[in-house]
Amino acid sequence: MALSDLLYPDNPKRKQELIQLHQELLDCMSTNFHATNELVGVLNEHLGCTITPIKMRESSTVKENCEIIIQVMSEIQHQVQKIDSDMKEKLEPVLYQKLYDIKEPELEKIAIAQRVFSVIFGEATSTAAMVAMKLLGSNNLTLSASKLIGLLVQIGASVLGGISITIIGLGLEMILHAILGAMERSQLLTAVRSYEKHLAEFKAASEKYQHAIHEVTSLVRQQVQ
Repeated sequence: MALSDLLYPDNPKRKQELIQLHQELLDCMSTNFHATNELVGVLNEHLGCTITPIKMRESSTVKENCEIIIQVMSEIQHQVQKIDSDMKEKLEPVLYQKLYDIKEPELEKIAIAQRVFSVIFGEATSTAAMVAMKLLGSNNLTLSASKLIGLLVQIGASVLGGISITIIGLGLEMILHAILGAMERSQLLTAVRSYEKHLAEFKAASEKYQHAIHEVTSLVRQQVQ
């Protein structure tokens, strides 16, 4: 009897469940990599950042790929915090407060930000100021990125965190065989259920993260047209 038959004795159709979960995770991670690189491109082009774009590594594990995206997301957060620090340092307190006042007109905020970037870069476009204000003026990206980072850490430490992302092509039995060394057979199904929960949360958080990035990148595209 196959190992998967022991794990799923009541419903043979569920033999593919683990593979499907793994593929859903990889698809979601791939989209997050793409969205993150879009934001990296905007930051590098318009705000003078030098963040290296990222790529999923097929020869690496799920955990290692999680760590790749966590690192660049953390760098993005660091750059946003640096922008805020520059604004606070170079603006009078009243002007700095205006940047975060929801009642202040958007164009006024952009003009204030452009003044700061002109000091930093010698000159600055309205696009750069607009990107800065979008990043600073909304908590969407910061909150969604923080949430996603937390879930990536959980997934990296989960039952499939140590599995290469390419093992999916080898079939269910190979995946199960690869992870059995890490836990007792009786614990595996519980771990898979936990993995399902992580994946559901991860997909929801990814959608919010991708939407927050789209808000920034779409404004940039409109600005340069």
